[in-house]
Amino acid sequence: MDSLSGIAMFVQVAETRSFTEAGRLLGVSSSAVGKSIARTEDRLGVRLFHRSTRSITLTAEGALFLERCRRILGEVEAAEAELSNVAGSPRGRLRVSTPQLSGLIMPTLDGFMKQYPDVELDVDLSDRMVDVIEEGFDAVIRTGEQHDSRLVSRRLGSCAQLLVASPEYLKQQGEPAHPSDLVRHACLLHRFPVSGRLEPWPFQLAASEAEPELPQTFVSNTIEVLGFLALQNKGIAFVPSFLVRDALASGALKIVLGDFIDQTVTFWILWPASRYASPKLRVFIDYVSENLQI
Repeated sequence: MDSLSGIAMFVQVAETRSFTEAGRLLGVSSSAVGKSIARTEDRLGVRLFHRSTRSITLTAEGALFLERCRRILGEVEAAEAELSNVAGSPRGRLRVSTPQLSGLIMPTLDGFMKQYPDVELDVDLSDRMVDVIEEGFDAVIRTGEQHDSRLVSRRLGSCAQLLVASPEYLKQQGEPAHPSDLVRHACLLHRFPVSGRLEPWPFQLAASEAEPELPQTFVSNTIEVLGFLALQNKGIAFVPSFLVRDALASGALKIVLGDFIDQTVTFWILWPASRYASPKLRVFIDYVSENLQI
């Protein structure tokens, strides 16, 4: 069992990139973690980490060892689940990454917590593209096409992308009849957090027509902010339909240039293919699939 303890410490260090943080999560001192890693390296005869005063990174051997260790710990978790008969009572810590769309995500997470109070959620609510395997996530929710062969995916649903503005704003500034009219409007734009690029507004134009140069009235890396500002009569925003569903139904927002845009966004839940799907993970996947209101 000493070897198994060493494997657990190694995986925790690899995922946190910190002896101190790994020790905190495991309830031991950072020196105990360091000694355990050193013993494992001596036993294997390889160096698992590159260490400096500022960072800890995996060596090539460490990266190979990490994937095997995760499988070992997954098998141990599977065995414990079978022996303790927890299939009907999921429990334990679940590390999840979701887009920074609290209005969409949080009602579902709240409902899950009420139904499964013994599952502890550790949620990374951000728009950065996490590395599911390297960062040790149990599951992630993402949009767009998925091509990572290391992951299993389940489609959660799709929704339209819309240009919207408030009736008050359109009354004051006039309603654009063509994308070229947007040069005279306040445009609320989304910047992708990772690339730093502005999200384009995908107009369907004739081959002879040029894309309009959109005024950068307001730029944000969070889409929910754009929907809020549109409701405050601040301009035109390009947002997913679930974000403005209620506002459109009540008339607080109105679709703009609907004949010129036809685009949808698809949501997926993904989890490591190599990892044992524990009871807590299985119920989370099923619950999100059934309850996320896209």
